[in-house]
Amino acid sequence: MKTCVRALVVLGLLIGVPASIVSQDTASNWPQFRGPNRDGTIASFVEPKTWPEKLTQKWKVDVGEGYATPIVVGNRLFTFTRQGTNEAMQALDADTGKTIWQTRYAAPVKINPAAEAHGPGPKSTPTFADGRLFALGMGGIVTAFDAASGKQLWQKPAGPVLPLYGTAMSPLVAQGRVIVHVGGHDRGALTSFDASTGAVRWAWNGDGPSYASPVVADIDGVRQVIALTQDNIVGVSAADGRLLWQRRFATEFTQNVITPIVLGNTVIIGGYQKPMAAFRIVRAGNQWRTEDVWENTGISLYMANAVVIGDALFGLSHRNSGQYFLLDVKTGKTTWTGMPREAMNAAIAHAGTLVFALEDDGELIVGRVAASRFQELKRYTVANAATWAQPAVSGHRIFVKDTSAVTLWMLN
Repeated sequence: MKTCVRALVVLGLLIGVPASIVSQDTASNWPQFRGPNRDGTIASFVEPKTWPEKLTQKWKVDVGEGYATPIVVGNRLFTFTRQGTNEAMQALDADTGKTIWQTRYAAPVKINPAAEAHGPGPKSTPTFADGRLFALGMGGIVTAFDAASGKQLWQKPAGPVLPLYGTAMSPLVAQGRVIVHVGGHDRGALTSFDASTGAVRWAWNGDGPSYASPVVADIDGVRQVIALTQDNIVGVSAADGRLLWQRRFATEFTQNVITPIVLGNTVIIGGYQKPMAAFRIVRAGNQWRTEDVWENTGISLYMANAVVIGDALFGLSHRNSGQYFLLDVKTGKTTWTGMPREAMNAAIAHAGTLVFALEDDGELIVGRVAASRFQELKRYTVANAATWAQPAVSGHRIFVKDTSAVTLWMLN
């Protein structure tokens, strides 16, 4: 089926597209999964002197199913959703919610019965880089779009084997390459595509994919992609895909979900019913190895990614039916735990010591990490449907994606 592009695309091209739409330099952009640095950090936020009793809803638009985070670049909001048997990328005016363009392609998908409650996706957040948008569909289709017009630039079809619960990792874009783990259970390749053409530059096929998103880091002068796979965590050369190091890490039901946190040459990982742990990447000449730093058996992560605030790691453990916690990133020791039964999942972001935690029931928690504890400031209801996507915080604007709609909430 040919790509369907609405007539609004043509109108957008005729009137011209401001350069700010495709600029990635502004501090208020939220251009990829977990924000500008891929770590849940809000780059620019001015806290209000007084937090309002309620947030102001400016607009709400039905955009389609899925839990991909809306991304913000300049004054454009991009969403990646499912509409029937199609997957749709669309650009909205961030001030009004009006559609600028929409591009769809056929993407029927069969969901494993164990994951039916979470819908047919997509769950992978698109990534903006250099005027392009890159997306990984629920069934494994990889697509590049022109961000100004919505034109499909290239597309890679899904492979014959898919992940058990569909895809969830979000594309990593670095140095003109788009890196995703394609394939499915026991089969697949961590693959680097040329961002301009879609040509494969390298592929490492040592393990199947997970549901965690890869990150890139410079370790001892070598730029490497660090990724959780189906049964391991690996570091591969960003230049040529060569395996540098590998460490066994497997969770129950092959559900490696948590994106690794890299602090210098130390990596912090977590997973379902696994202790939180940190290890150090060590280089000796051309040889690499990992060595244990600490382990915390009392804290475990399922689907909620944690954030680093100073020397503290703040997150939501799935233990005790959902419990917020703080631990020391240097020692791994737990310094604070909240009440049990808080939430099944929370999408967490932070601006300095200020924390935004969007729980899966549509409640947004705002609080502060101080003196080795978390102090709750406000609770806001921001959706009437499930909210599994990360909120996109841009200035005093908070964009929330629920099961099928995006809402703009204002702090002022």
